[in-house]
Amino acid sequence: MNKIEGKFNFEHHTAIVNDIRLHYVMAGSGEPIVLLHGWPQTWYEWKDIIPALAQSYTVIVPDLRGAGLSDKPVTGYDKLTLAKDIYLLVEQLGFKEVSLVGHDIGAMVAFTYANEYPEDVKKLVLLDTLLPGFGLEQLMDVANGGMWHFGFHMVDDLPEALVTGREYQYLNYYFKKLSYNPTSIKEEDVAEYVRQYSKPGALRAGFNYYRTLLDDGQYNQQYKEHKLTMPILAYGGETSTGDYLRQSILAITDHVEGGSIPECGHYIAEEQPEFLINALTKFLSQS
Repeated sequence: MNKIEGKFNFEHHTAIVNDIRLHYVMAGSGEPIVLLHGWPQTWYEWKDIIPALAQSYTVIVPDLRGAGLSDKPVTGYDKLTLAKDIYLLVEQLGFKEVSLVGHDIGAMVAFTYANEYPEDVKKLVLLDTLLPGFGLEQLMDVANGGMWHFGFHMVDDLPEALVTGREYQYLNYYFKKLSYNPTSIKEEDVAEYVRQYSKPGALRAGFNYYRTLLDDGQYNQQYKEHKLTMPILAYGGETSTGDYLRQSILAITDHVEGGSIPECGHYIAEEQPEFLINALTKFLSQS
């Protein structure tokens, strides 16, 4: 039993899906909910959320392909492949219809999953992201005020070469810069993420999430031809995406709630866990 297992007492499992090994955490019983993490995080992002949800639901929390204890193949980081990984995991676990909660890259995966398998998604929650093809490209446009790291991460090989050996300095920059309160992500949590992204292949996999974004945006254009019918909740932190995420998907759904979370930056599950628990509990329990 490692330190994390001993501290939080979650059940850890692995499954072979889509020709790779995925690590995932499970807790609770009842209707299934899948929580999908962002970058540079792992399943561990949800540690403060899982216990509350597990009181009423079966909570499934994977490490995405390339992250944490999951395999880190060279390819397969487009959001369609990542969504298929999770869909096959859900299928292998014996579930059909699930609710999806995704943050950052995980929200992009959840959005793709919901569009590819709409009959199998009961409810969809998107947290602090902009979606490829639905506004993300503007955020990636550095020349017009976009965020610099998108371009940097998309360069072949160079980010890995520059960041290797400096994982703490690089990842900690994001946790401090993108948080409303820089102390909300504790040093022990940063250390866990650094430990995971210091493993062989992990940085490359993380940057590959970004290297596929323009292709993801092109692929996602087809989703504008129809509307999602499941209820959707979309929240951003007030100093991050705010209400823009919710507004960006109004054209393709008639069922979106949410808005901007006060005193919160990018890392909602860790900055405002009580707010998120309350919002998820209310949304998921609605008939």
